[in-house]
Amino acid sequence: MIQSEAWMRDRGEELREEVRRMFQDNNDATQTMHLIDTIQLLGLDYHFEEELTEALKRVYDADSANDGLYEVSLRFRLLREKGYSVTSDVFDKFKDEGGSFSTTLTEDVKGLLSLYNAAYLGTHGETILDEAISFTRIHLTSMVHDLNPPMATLVSLALETPLRRSIKRLFARHYISIYQEEPTRNDKILELAKLDFHILQSLHRRELKDVCMWWKDLALTKTLSFARDRVVEAYYWILGVYYEPLFSRARVMTTKIVLITSILDDIYDDYSTLEESQLLTDAIQRWDFEAVDQLPEYLKDFFLKLLFAVREFETELAAEEKFRIFYLKEALKSQARAYFEESRWRDEKYVPTLEEHLEVSKMSSAYPLFASAILVGMGEVATKEAFEWVASFPKIVDASAAIGRIMNDITSYEREGKREHVVSTVHCCMKEYGTSIDDACKKLQEMVEDAWKDINQECLNPTTFLAPLLQTSLYFTRILENVYKYIDAYTESNTTMRECISLLLVQPVPI
Repeated sequence: MIQSEAWMRDRGEELREEVRRMFQDNNDATQTMHLIDTIQLLGLDYHFEEELTEALKRVYDADSANDGLYEVSLRFRLLREKGYSVTSDVFDKFKDEGGSFSTTLTEDVKGLLSLYNAAYLGTHGETILDEAISFTRIHLTSMVHDLNPPMATLVSLALETPLRRSIKRLFARHYISIYQEEPTRNDKILELAKLDFHILQSLHRRELKDVCMWWKDLALTKTLSFARDRVVEAYYWILGVYYEPLFSRARVMTTKIVLITSILDDIYDDYSTLEESQLLTDAIQRWDFEAVDQLPEYLKDFFLKLLFAVREFETELAAEEKFRIFYLKEALKSQARAYFEESRWRDEKYVPTLEEHLEVSKMSSAYPLFASAILVGMGEVATKEAFEWVASFPKIVDASAAIGRIMNDITSYEREGKREHVVSTVHCCMKEYGTSIDDACKKLQEMVEDAWKDINQECLNPTTFLAPLLQTSLYFTRILENVYKYIDAYTESNTTMRECISLLLVQPVPI
C-alpha cells in the first residue's frame, strides 16, 4: 500500500508537469477556458494557482465579440468566480427584439447549461441574469430526460445545485465520472484527477480517524446522552470548506470546534433550564476553571472539557499563532450569549420581529463562530487583521449566516414545532406579515436569494488580503446549501448526507 501510494505521488507529479505544459502551449482563448474549467471542476486547481491566474488574464484580455452563448457564458462565469467585475451586458446580444432571450437558444443545450451556471453569479440589479435563470431552468428541465450522458448527468446535477452553490469536493467526485465519458476528454488530466482524489481521500480518512479517537476519549455524549453524536458529519461539513492537504491541521481543529459547538447547542436547545443556561453562559464568559463550581453537576464535565480542548488547540499553534485563541474564545462567548437569548425567548414564549430574530439567530446559527474557527488552524492568511475582519461581522459573513439560519428554519420548523422550542424565522415571518406558512417560506427563500447576491457582490474585485477569506466564506455557504436544502441533514444525518459522506470518504475512485 505504501509503495502504491508512493508510486501515485510520483506519477501525479509527472502528470502535473504535463498539465503545466498544456497551459504554456495553449494560445487559443476558447481552449484555454476549457482547460481552466476542466481543472477547476476536477478539483485540481490548487496545484496550478499561478498557471490559472495567468491563463485567466489572457482570457480577460482576449477578444470575445464573436463568441457564441457557450463561450460568452463560460468566460463570464470563470472570470466572475475569480473576482473579475465583468459586465452582464455581454448577454444582451442573445435577446430578441421583444427583450426576451431568443427561442433559438433552446437548440443549444451546452450553451443553455453554460448560461444557467453563469447566471448564478449575479448581483443586485442584474435583472438579465435573473431572467437567464428562469429561461434556462424552464428549458433545461423540459429537455433533461431526452438527453444522453454525460450531458444528462451534468444538467441534472446543475438543476439540483448550480455550480456556484456546489460543494467543490463533492462536485469533483461526480465530475470524474462525467469527464470520463466525454469524447473530448484528456486522459492525462483524467488520470491525474483520479490519482489526486485517491491520495486526498486517504489523507481525509486518516484525519477523520484522528478526530474519532479524540472524540471517543472526550466522551461527552456519554455524560450528555441527549446530545447529537455527529463526528463524521461534522468532519464532512468542514471538508466542504477546504479539502487541500495544506489545510489538514485546520480541518481537524475546526471539526473539533464544530463538535463541541453542536453539544453546546443541544444543551441550550434540548435540556437545560433557563437558570442552568444562565449559569453556563456566565461560566463561559468568565472562561476560568474555577467557574465550574457554579454549574450543576451534569454541566461540569462539559465545561471543563471545553476549556481543556481550547487549551489543547493553543498548544498546537506556534508561538506567533497563539493570539488566535483569544478570538476563538470571544466567538465562543458570543455563541453562548446568542444561545441563551433564544432560550429566554423560548421560556417566555416571546415572538420577536423577523429583524430582531435574525439579529440573534444569525449569531446562533454558529457561522460567525465557525468563520473564526476556520482560521485558527490555517497558515499565514490567519493574521490578526483577518480575525478582526471576521469579528466585525462583514457583509459576506452576515449573508452566509442568514442563509444558514433561514434554510435551517425552513427545513426544521415542523420537527421543532412538536416540542418546546424557540420560534423560528418562519413563525416570525408569518406573524409579522400575516401570511400562511407557504407564503412565509417563499418570502424567506427570496431573502436567501438576496443573500447569495450579497455574497457574489462581496467576492468581486477582492484585495489580496481578502481573497482567501472570501473564498472560505463562500465555500462554507455552499455546505449550508447542501446540508439544509431539503432537510436538516446534520440532525437527520441518515438521509442525504449519508450518500455524500460515502462518496467522499468511503467509495474509492476506480483507477
